[in-house]
This record gives sequence, C-alpha cells and structure tokens, in this order.
Amino acid sequence: MKKLRPSGGYRDTCSFQTATLIYDSTVWFCEKFVDSRSRLVDQMVQAARSGRQNIAEGSRASATSSQTELRLINVARASLEELLLDYEDFLRLRRLPQWGPDSPEAGAVRRVPQEFRERHSNRADPEDPADLTDLNDQQRGDLYAHWLGHADPAVRANALICLIHQANYLLDRQIGAIERQFVEGGGYSEQLATARLAHRAGKKNPTDLAERSDIIPACPQCGGALALRTAKTGKNAGQQFWGCASYPDCKGTSPI
Repeated sequence: MKKLRPSGGYRDTCSFQTATLIYDSTVWFCEKFVDSRSRLVDQMVQAARSGRQNIAEGSRASATSSQTELRLINVARASLEELLLDYEDFLRLRRLPQWGPDSPEAGAVRRVPQEFRERHSNRADPEDPADLTDLNDQQRGDLYAHWLGHADPAVRANALICLIHQANYLLDRQIGAIERQFVEGGGYSEQLATARLAHRAGKKNPTDLAERSDIIPACPQCGGALALRTAKTGKNAGQQFWGCASYPDCKGTSPI
C-alpha cells in the first residue's frame, strides 16, 4: 500500500545540506579558534548538531505527525539561532568586525549558489539548471573554502553567520509550508480516516472522497465544508467525527 504521506528525502533539501555545512565548519572552527577546555566548544558543536539532526528527524516524523515534524523543525531553527548568537558573541567579545547584511563580503557568500548555477547550468536546456543540491558535502564545502578555511577567525565566523541566516530563512519557509499543508490537508489521523472511509466506499483514490457528498456531509450550521476531527475529551474521547472546517468561528458537527 502506498504511504499516505511521503517522508524522508531530507538529504536532498537545501536546509539539511546547509545545516551540514554549518555543522562541519563549526567543528573545525572550534578546533582551531576556541580553547578546547571551554564549555563554549560543546555548546556550539551541540547547537550545530541539533540544527542538522532535528531537520532529519522531523523529515522522518512527517509520515505520521505534522505536529511532531513542526516541533522538530522549530527545534532545529532555535538551535541555529543559538549558534548564530555564539558567533556574534565571538566577534563582539574579541572586538572583531562583523559584516553588515549589505556588505560586499556578505553578498559574496550569498551569491555562491547563484554563481554556481550560472557557471554550470546546461545552457542548451533551460529546464535542466545546475544546483548545489546536486553536489556532495565535500564539493559543496569546496565552494565556500575561501571563507570557511580562512586563517582569520573573523572571516570564518562572518561567513558562518551568513550561512546560518540562509539556513534559518529556508527553515522558516519550510515551517510555513508544513503549516499550510496541515491546514489544507489535515493531520495524519484525519487523512488515515478519510482513506479508510474511501476504502469502505470502494474507492481506490482517497482524494475522491472529497467529491462524495454522500460520504462527507455539509456543515449543518453554516453549510460549509466539514473535516475529520478526533474528540480529545469527554465520553467520546478518541472517537472521530465531522467538524466544521471554519472552527472556531463555526462549531457545527456531524457524526460519521
């Protein structure tokens, strides 16, 4: 049986690949520029690792729980924000310059993906653009080696700040997309119940259920669409019912 919701595939996402580059470079940064006896080493490395690992874990959890996926992606986002502050603190406490968001140096780091596409895209086939996601981790790191392998800690820290901002932007978009999918398609339990009802009705494609007015009734109060809900409290806790998609503005319900 085909899975109701796809999961995994995180290795091919820009957010995970960028987080991997940040993690690797943070380990090397701490080895070279931070006292190994300092707690800061563990804090920075663990924050970088948490950003990467929670993206992967959230991707796997997406098969059965949008809420778990959202929670883990938000943990990844928060971990990278913590790491961002560590790099900013490193620069400030050592009175090292921090690049402005519109500085030429920061712009050069941000342009790496665009310049790669311009150099390597198949000009004979505009539908086949080159992308950093096609590279392995080492190849991707080589594109940033000018900054991430620099002898000056300020250059490395500033470049990593740029990459963290990019990763956070990607994660914000990912979180927004997950939220929209949940609102429009419902959670896993709702989709599973819809598929079960469709199977009982002799349908092969669960999406056909949305077109069956004899299976999905209209809201008895507002006449709008109903969505599958699960009672969380009361004598019917754990049982499913049809609830108005406009809740809490409309509290209409219908039994299954």
